[in-house]
Amino acid sequence: MERFRAATFNVNSVRARLPVVLGWLERHGPDVLCLQETKVSDADFPAGAFRRLGYEVVFRGMKGYNGVAVAARGPVEAVRTGFGDPEDTPEDHARLIRLRVRGVDVVNTYVPQGRAADHPLFRYKLRWFDRLLDLFRREYRPERPLLWCGDLNVAPEPADVYAPERLAGHVCFHPEARARLARVTAWGLVDVFRRHVPGPGHYTFFDYRVRGALERNLGWRIDHVLATPPLAAASVAAFIDLEPRRGPRPSDHAVLAADFEGVPAGDQAGTSPTRSRAA
Repeated sequence: MERFRAATFNVNSVRARLPVVLGWLERHGPDVLCLQETKVSDADFPAGAFRRLGYEVVFRGMKGYNGVAVAARGPVEAVRTGFGDPEDTPEDHARLIRLRVRGVDVVNTYVPQGRAADHPLFRYKLRWFDRLLDLFRREYRPERPLLWCGDLNVAPEPADVYAPERLAGHVCFHPEARARLARVTAWGLVDVFRRHVPGPGHYTFFDYRVRGALERNLGWRIDHVLATPPLAAASVAAFIDLEPRRGPRPSDHAVLAADFEGVPAGDQAGTSPTRSRAA
């Protein structure tokens, strides 16, 4: 396989941010773009705009909140949503979509934020990571090419947040949340961005409520592209693009992208092609 670019972007409403998303696709031409927080029902998803740029797009949403989508060049196969476990809810299906593109399995997630450390939704967030680990163990293998992309709502290390000591109890930097993420990645996933870009000061999320957050670089690295070892070994670059965050009517997130060359072929048995549609 030739060069393969994968990117992730929490759009905070795909319809409100559609010009930003389409402009980024035209400028950067990724093979896969994972979107989170699309905030639109499936009937109203702007699939035609993606098709006109040559992308297939699959999506699952809810009116006004949640929602995930993947735009891809090339055949999209084996599309599924949710965990496929007994705990599945409609919200899970609007937070997790997975598929295969050119032999690479892609899992796109919008992990629950958790609200507060003493709130039941934080326990729900931690359980969400446990269920995700069960899914990886059940459906995938670390020796095959797999990408896990999305807004994971966890900054893994102190270098990934602008004020680690002050924010240690926040649900997106809480020790329990970080431990749960680490447990999932220990299954066999590599942080592709950190493979190429070390050190603090690299962030993907800048809170609207923090005055001058972007200009002062007061951010969080909570959006991620992770890969199984064979795919991570094929990565040649990774970058955060802040331009969408700087533009008019921005999302509170930036775009994170990673480039791969010579991607190892995955097992494509048992798949069937799909086209742009709700998953």
